[in-house]
Amino acid sequence: MDKRHILLVTRNLPPLIGGMERLNWHIADELSNSHDVSIVSYAGAKNTAPPKTHFYGVPLSPLPVFLIWAFLKTFWFCLVQRPDILFAGSGLTAPIVVFWAKVFKKKSIVYIHGLDIGTDNKLYNLLWVPFIRSADQVIANSSPTYDICISKGIPCEKLSIVHPGVSYPPKLKNGQLIQQLINQYQLQGKQVLISVGRLTQRKGLNEFIDLSLSKVIDKIPNTVLVVIGDTPNQSLNKNLQSKELIISTAKKLGIEENIIFTGNISDDDILASFYYLADLHIFPVKHIPEDPEGFGMVAIEAAAHGTPTVAFATGGIVDAVQHEKTGYLIENQDYQSMTDRIVQVLEKETLISEQTCMQYAEQFAWCNLKIKLEKIVGQG
Repeated sequence: MDKRHILLVTRNLPPLIGGMERLNWHIADELSNSHDVSIVSYAGAKNTAPPKTHFYGVPLSPLPVFLIWAFLKTFWFCLVQRPDILFAGSGLTAPIVVFWAKVFKKKSIVYIHGLDIGTDNKLYNLLWVPFIRSADQVIANSSPTYDICISKGIPCEKLSIVHPGVSYPPKLKNGQLIQQLINQYQLQGKQVLISVGRLTQRKGLNEFIDLSLSKVIDKIPNTVLVVIGDTPNQSLNKNLQSKELIISTAKKLGIEENIIFTGNISDDDILASFYYLADLHIFPVKHIPEDPEGFGMVAIEAAAHGTPTVAFATGGIVDAVQHEKTGYLIENQDYQSMTDRIVQVLEKETLISEQTCMQYAEQFAWCNLKIKLEKIVGQG
């Protein structure tokens, strides 16, 4: 394939924490192995940007300031550097990418996450969605996101599905570090559930603790939930759940000692060790049509370490969890069935093979993401 000059415009990059941030980083990193990749993003991401890319920073917030500066910086870049392809890392930057691509007669690609297209925000649907429709290529992160794109009038011939990826093979199991974490958090003799991700309303952690975890602990008192993540300060989604709310719920139920908050973990070795030591990853995402779960990368990350997931079957999670092979999909908001399934897994009444989990996760390796992206980059 001919080497292309690609400009990625996105607000979602590390050190902001989340699946979209990891995905955009890897998109830039993988494409930079074959192409000349430049990035327009918030200035704080410069030091952690992929090493082979060229970085151009703009202010992160407030959001209108970010969009204005990104719009102007993209114009300057197109004027001076003449990229072949403009790539929006989410629907947020789609108008910037599509507008300047049309002005300079370049190719535009937009990567769409669930909330990018599922939102019922009237202003967004009025102004942003038409630009997404006008892109040359639109990438959906899951089959449910693809279906929403179709329902919003995006032509199927423009659409592709490229799932987010995972680091595979995973980091090797570090027995010493695992034991350190067990000692640090007093997990000896515990049945360990983990939740990994932002504390938002959609993730449904507070409801899970209220309606399911309390019942699991009634049956298996040594169960501990380790919550890895925090309330996202820079998230555009304002439907958040605070640590304080969750603790308040736990105290009312008398199970606050069964919940451990680690905060965000940026150390991959520590995060991998938590995946390895956990008995089960829980993913109680609520079904909110206007705020869908785009994919559910953490379920793939858990599977890569041989850890199964119990989740509600909503949004892109149906692509991320293979029912009865890498975990269990529960009917939306059926907390009793979720409770029963968790208890069965913890009591070893039902078994999920570590090897099967890992084999399923392998197809989502970042190197496979690159192969799919290369086909889209080379079209047209």
